[in-house]
Amino acid sequence: MIESTLDYLAVETSDGIASVTLANPQKRNPLSLAAMRELLTVFESIRNDPETKVVILRAVGPAFSAGHDLREMQCAGDEADVVKFREIFSACVRLMTTIQSIPQPVIAEVAGIATAAGCQLVASCDLALASSDATFATPGVKIGLFCTTPMVALTRAIGRKRAMEMLLTGDFIDADTAAQWGLINRVVPPNELAGATRALALKIVASSAFVVGLGKEAFYTQIDLDQPKAYAYAKEVMSMNALDAEAHEGIGAFLERRTPLWKR
Repeated sequence: MIESTLDYLAVETSDGIASVTLANPQKRNPLSLAAMRELLTVFESIRNDPETKVVILRAVGPAFSAGHDLREMQCAGDEADVVKFREIFSACVRLMTTIQSIPQPVIAEVAGIATAAGCQLVASCDLALASSDATFATPGVKIGLFCTTPMVALTRAIGRKRAMEMLLTGDFIDADTAAQWGLINRVVPPNELAGATRALALKIVASSAFVVGLGKEAFYTQIDLDQPKAYAYAKEVMSMNALDAEAHEGIGAFLERRTPLWKR
């Protein structure tokens, strides 16, 4: 795809799955401005790739991601720094929203630590599996920089009280707690993480990419609507989906007890 131009990532594709790997382990895979721009480029490329049905986001080294590169956060307090910080956090917001706006589901495969914007990255993915030794935190409060943008994704994943506890204390939670709170889907032994993530991805690949993309978009559209508006919207989406050839094929295959042949 665009692997030859990447400095902080590695990308592989097979069987309808794109594996995007954070590959700056010496610095614990920070979300520097350059790294976030690479991720944005990759995800936008994936968005337009009809052969890619699922994305696995993983990392190499002892950390999934330690969040923003703090070397970029040092400043003299002048107007130029304000412009720089807005550029960094705007890129972060674009990255997190892009993950949720592309039609392909994105699965985080988390080993090691995921802190601050790294924790935000996990919370922003559609699904997440973690190894039993993974840990999560939003520790910005301890260094005088409250994790305000991570707060947006975290609150929507685990709720107000739990998010506030993580944000106000900066304490780590373990993988089992993250699963109980809803930050991740489930915990697996470290040596089974890659296989479990790929197995989940292949289950999604087996369905129509068009229908999966339609459902993902509908999920994020309805989630913040009140219930009457959510039902009104969902009703229309499902009505249009029912008219589509993929629904005709899927229902027919079910009734005829055969494997559906998806066209898209």
